Amino acid sequence: MKTVTIKNVTLGSGAPKICVPMVGKTVAELLEEANNLLELDLDIVEWRVDFFEEVEKLAEVKKIGVKIREILKEAPILFTFRTKKEGGEREVPSTYYFQLNEMMMESGLVDLVDIELFMGDAEVKATVAKAQNHQVKVVMCNHDFDKTPPKEEIINRLRKMQELGADICKIAVMPTSTEDVLTLLSATNTMKEKYADRPIVTMSMGGMGVVSRIAGETFGSAMTFGAAKQASAPGQVPVAELRSMLNVLHDSI
Repeated sequence: MKTVTIKNVTLGSGAPKICVPMVGKTVAELLEEANNLLELDLDIVEWRVDFFEEVEKLAEVKKIGVKIREILKEAPILFTFRTKKEGGEREVPSTYYFQLNEMMMESGLVDLVDIELFMGDAEVKATVAKAQNHQVKVVMCNHDFDKTPPKEEIINRLRKMQELGADICKIAVMPTSTEDVLTLLSATNTMKEKYADRPIVTMSMGGMGVVSRIAGETFGSAMTFGAAKQASAPGQVPVAELRSMLNVLHDSI
């Protein structure tokens, strides 16, 4: 499996890297969050821009993006607009979704962008090409907040992300039983052993799925999401506790 390095962080080797979301709705909240993140032991910062109340104004997004980058300096930043259908805060036209992501790729303010798998193959491929032109990595993703698809379907979606040119392939699913958590972990392991040629990120959400957020090094997931003050998805563990658990597992392998 190839690794992916963003600044001083390498995904795909060693313990899973910790990504912490920023979910501020206002400029003041975002700046406070960014400053607070400086005190945490994290690897990557995810800006969940769908929470930002002025997200539908390109100029305002870029303006606050400049301030966030000034505070976080060298931290890798993942720019994410999560659509409503995949658990996000709002819906925008797909044309705006791509316009927003392309603006941030061109800005030099972010290191990675999150692109949802089911936004249309042609559009996704074109966006991947634009990201490559600007030396920005693509985290391609899919989220199912209702259920856990069958193992074969989880693997198929991750393989499709590879085919579409993702640098990092991510899937998050909701368990309704412990069997569902095992399905996600088994799919992750099979993907790692048979198909993955780049980092993959998988998680089973909610309290039942927390084990998947800490056992990535065992099963093949290269990144995990931890919470600062507010989680962006169910089951996220506070950063300090998450780092401690990841270290225990890493030292045991």
